[in-house]
Amino acid sequence: MPMDSSQWIDVVEDKFKYKLDHFVIPGHYTEDVESILIPHGLIMDRIAKLAQIITSEYGSERIVVCCVLKGGHQFFSDLVNYMKKALNKEGKTLPMTLDFIRVKSYENDKSTGNVHVSMTEKELQELKGKNLLLVEDIIDTGNTMKKLLETLSNYELKSVKVASLLLKKTPLPCGYVPDYVGFA
Repeated sequence: MPMDSSQWIDVVEDKFKYKLDHFVIPGHYTEDVESILIPHGLIMDRIAKLAQIITSEYGSERIVVCCVLKGGHQFFSDLVNYMKKALNKEGKTLPMTLDFIRVKSYENDKSTGNVHVSMTEKELQELKGKNLLLVEDIIDTGNTMKKLLETLSNYELKSVKVASLLLKKTPLPCGYVPDYVGFA
């Protein structure tokens, strides 16, 4: 069951706009950045909280945590590191294995409408009966994730859930909402 939207941190640009002089900004960004929307510390704290929620929900069931490349690698790394430290209800760490998948639905800056998955047929079949947690940095329209989930539904996984650091507010959403959301 997806997180209730009341558990997300809703980023409203008017409320979340920090002055640059509150932060150390690398010199090469000073001409390009007007304000900070979400400070790094808040992002890291939110990732730690998502790790706690995920760990408690899976209990002692083994999961495959799968990074959706390329964008999701930093969020994936931080989330996995926090998940390794989080304890489930039995006071144990969550048993997990790690995997990577590359999903491509864009050519240049245009969506093709097709989703190309980097895993081979054999690798996809090896997911049968497993709990899969897909880790994606940003859900934009949701179309790519929706199509990826349709593809994965052919491989008889025990469960498939998605964690996203950011659910983007866009005028073209398809209605897809991830199971775990950091910010919206």
